[in-house]
Amino acid sequence: QVQLVESGGGLVQAGGSLRLSCAASGGTFSTYAMGWFRQAPGKEREFVAAINWRGEFTSYSESVKGRFTISRDNAKRMVHLQMNSLKPEDTAVYYCAAKRPPNLNYDPWGQGTQVTVSS
Repeated sequence: QVQLVESGGGLVQAGGSLRLSCAASGGTFSTYAMGWFRQAPGKEREFVAAINWRGEFTSYSESVKGRFTISRDNAKRMVHLQMNSLKPEDTAVYYCAAKRPPNLNYDPWGQGTQVTVSS
């Protein structure tokens, strides 16, 4: 099973950009679909973006579509989330997670990285 560590979070002004990264160790990274999720204070964790194991297919929540881009580099065992045109409502802890059949759920998860967007 892979272990995941996120990085790249920080404080940015509205309209700015950040690139989150998730590094995987152990396991066979290229066999996992990867996802990004976020959780804002007092709110449920929500889906942000996902990418299949080969990087051919991506999906996004409506709230980030057109602003965020998920990508992966299987050779480097990395998945990224490029976030542009950030809004204060994007403020949250961002988590990456992995999923592989037959498991229908994302597991494992990283520890999260804080993204704060100031207005």
